[in-house]
Amino acid sequence: MFPRPARRLPMTAALLALVGSLATGAWAGPRDTAEPHRSARITHVPSAPGSSTPLSGYAVQSTAKVGDSAADVSSPGYPARGWYPAGPRSTVLAALLANGVYPDPFHSTDQQKIPRADFEVPWWYRADFTVRDTRQRTSLDFSGVVSAADVYVNGRQVAKAADVTGAYTRHELDITSLVRSGTNTVAFRVRPNDPLDDLTMGWIDWIQPPPDQNMGLVRDVLVRRGGPVALRDAHVVTKLAVPSLATADLTVEARASNATDAPVTAEVGGSVDGTEFRTTVSLAAHETKTVTFSPADTPGLHLTDPKVWWPAGMGGQPLYDLDLTATVAGTTSDTAHETFGIRDVRAPLNSDGARQYRINGRKLLIKGGGWSPDEFLRWDPAYVEDRLKYALDLGLNTLRLEGHLEPDEFFDLADRYGVLTLPGWECCDKWEGAFNGDEKGNRWTDADYPVARASMAAEAARLRDHPSVISFLIGSDFAPDATIEKGYLDALESADWPTPVVSSASDRSSPRLGSSGMKMTGPYDWVPPGYWYAKREGGATGFNSETSAGPSIPTLDTLRRMMTPAELDTLWKDPGARQYHRSPSPVFGTLKIYDDALAGRYGAPTGLTDYVRKAQLAQYENVRAQFEAYGRNATDRDRPATGVIHWMFNSGWTSLHWQLTDRYLDQNGSYFGAKKANEPLHIQYSYDDRSVVVVNNRPAAAKGLTARATLYDTDGSQKYDRTVTGVAVDGDGAHGTPLTLPSSVSGLSRTYLLRLVLTDADGTEVSRNVYWLSTRPDTLDWNGTTWYHTPTTSYADMKGLASMARVPVTATATTRASDGTSTTTVTLRHGGSGKTPALLTDVHLVDERGKPVLPVRWSDNEVSLWPGESVTLTATYRTADLRGSAPSVRVSGWNTPERTVPAA
Repeated sequence: MFPRPARRLPMTAALLALVGSLATGAWAGPRDTAEPHRSARITHVPSAPGSSTPLSGYAVQSTAKVGDSAADVSSPGYPARGWYPAGPRSTVLAALLANGVYPDPFHSTDQQKIPRADFEVPWWYRADFTVRDTRQRTSLDFSGVVSAADVYVNGRQVAKAADVTGAYTRHELDITSLVRSGTNTVAFRVRPNDPLDDLTMGWIDWIQPPPDQNMGLVRDVLVRRGGPVALRDAHVVTKLAVPSLATADLTVEARASNATDAPVTAEVGGSVDGTEFRTTVSLAAHETKTVTFSPADTPGLHLTDPKVWWPAGMGGQPLYDLDLTATVAGTTSDTAHETFGIRDVRAPLNSDGARQYRINGRKLLIKGGGWSPDEFLRWDPAYVEDRLKYALDLGLNTLRLEGHLEPDEFFDLADRYGVLTLPGWECCDKWEGAFNGDEKGNRWTDADYPVARASMAAEAARLRDHPSVISFLIGSDFAPDATIEKGYLDALESADWPTPVVSSASDRSSPRLGSSGMKMTGPYDWVPPGYWYAKREGGATGFNSETSAGPSIPTLDTLRRMMTPAELDTLWKDPGARQYHRSPSPVFGTLKIYDDALAGRYGAPTGLTDYVRKAQLAQYENVRAQFEAYGRNATDRDRPATGVIHWMFNSGWTSLHWQLTDRYLDQNGSYFGAKKANEPLHIQYSYDDRSVVVVNNRPAAAKGLTARATLYDTDGSQKYDRTVTGVAVDGDGAHGTPLTLPSSVSGLSRTYLLRLVLTDADGTEVSRNVYWLSTRPDTLDWNGTTWYHTPTTSYADMKGLASMARVPVTATATTRASDGTSTTTVTLRHGGSGKTPALLTDVHLVDERGKPVLPVRWSDNEVSLWPGESVTLTATYRTADLRGSAPSVRVSGWNTPERTVPAA
């Protein structure tokens, strides 16, 4: 549609993985430094066949400070004086932060003070483990090396960095001959990372990249024990009858390998859902065979009335277990366990060429966000689980992982909660260097192709049994060429990959897969709410794999935690100033586009508090419009919307853009705008044709509804009112249009309010939605569209909101606690005597110091009340996150004075 360079400038960025420890709680949010390990802990490895034990108790140090030989460093008893303790998944910088070497890198520009030169040399990682029985075979099993490493065991090199390279490649090294009874040592000499040169992970333009570029060991290194025959690659291929869902066929596969120099006969048996199976396998010395069980030989693997896995909101998330055991001469040699789900995923191209996902035969509008790990790849399952719960709270069904493929536990949680995932390779670094004509200096060499294929094979094997994984995107901004595509597809086929493979996240094609069926037209910076209704560029047609109006200014609480007073002054006073908490990219380095729109629509800010409150209104209306437009157009007859990924869901650091929730899990206008748009049964306004639409995201049809639309001046004077009864809407994202607002209403002020209310057959309110609108529309310069936004030549006039009278909102709150969870119930009431409504009233749960208690999930928030109206909201959170404090609620709003009331 228009010339467009790579989406993001290829900064030398950080790579990803998972690491360290990151906790959340009350206002403390995720810890910025993990608790340091005061002494290296020795990992005790059991002898049980089939055991796999992650190494812990690492010590790390720069090779620039270690003069001893590799043989010495990797031998038991080496003193490692002055080395830094590190967790089992830790980048170098994460370990240094955990040991207090540097201050909080998320505050101000403190990260710039960390010397990058320290990470331009290799670093040692060493860990000790003990074994008792050396008769069992022992191996090291690992991936997640960033970027490459020489590997040593007990003074001997067992692998070279030329072979152990790439963050996603998986390696299993047989160290049986080197292991001794007692203490053993494993050491990795990890090389520096450069995402432009290495097939690892980078941060592109998301954040200011960490100084160490995430070099380190970011996944577990497992010590495996077993007998002569090993079981590997166990998985289940499922075939569900669609659309009946009445039966499912399961095929179990695994590789049995003889690790010895002599022939051996093994018995391999297992079970799934009470069905048992068994076979005998004869293996020559060092031979590997694939063992298969199917309904043809095991009728019990043909399931009737299977337990089908569904995304959240469409059904349940049942999971099955596969257990396998290999025995030799009656003795267990190895075991394997896999969890899997039964579901069917298809994603054909519709008549418009857009990719349309179907889950178990039912169409699904993908509503998602881009996922980010912690900047230093520290892994905390509680923090991740909190964010997944936030995604569900927002009504999202999907998270896209562009690179930064999280560890197994992430996908286990996604399976359990019914959150779909779209993993794939990232853009703008080495992953796309071979076929991205706009990039320079990161072309592939002959050595890169096998690394890429090995990476694809390892990730396919790791992810294939997770029902939450519904695709793999083998390209992001660009599609791979024929050679790379063949390597990926061969690896996926060998792994029995069960879901659609997509050539790229942009409107590109690859030789075998053809069109991606997706678009990547942005925007990535501010556009007005009406933009999303245009059937062009990033508007609500097709599948937009990454898009948003860019900036998402956090709450004052978060801003004051992440920036200095001087930086906060600059934030609201100088739109053209470089913002360190934006992006390293010169395209996204300032807030000028956003700030100009904020001043043009709402009026110039008069201070920091005024700037932030205007930002919340702007973000609420914009994010709401984005999801509402895609929701309405999902059933469009002309060019239906099939998917939208809000760029992004969260940020890995303290950010001023691309986030629905901030690093500390606080919730701003962006969050509640998305939550409102995606509520299960929803009434909404269309910016393009003034229609009032009811969208039903529930599976079942809704009948007997009543829709009411009322227009008001900002002083509360009613100018228009219409009610329509007997509204009926089918389920699964269908919508109805009970009424359309007139093109003009006599006496309506330039800035005005629209209140929409939907009630059910019993008269209970099921959806309320309030808009602030203008008789003067935003005007877009479509011809001036760039790859990151479309300019606005004149703004809608929202300045009339400033004249709204101040109105009090009273609040009463109570709290009850049970089994570690607290629920605070808040009743808000418009306490004014005039006609003016209370617009966008926000409630924050706070402790005795006035600090937010996070994470928290509200039934609703940022609500608008008319005189005499009241609403009851609930907040659910961990009791421990109060940290012994009594809860209170802080109430504020656009035209409501702030007050705090007790909630104990």
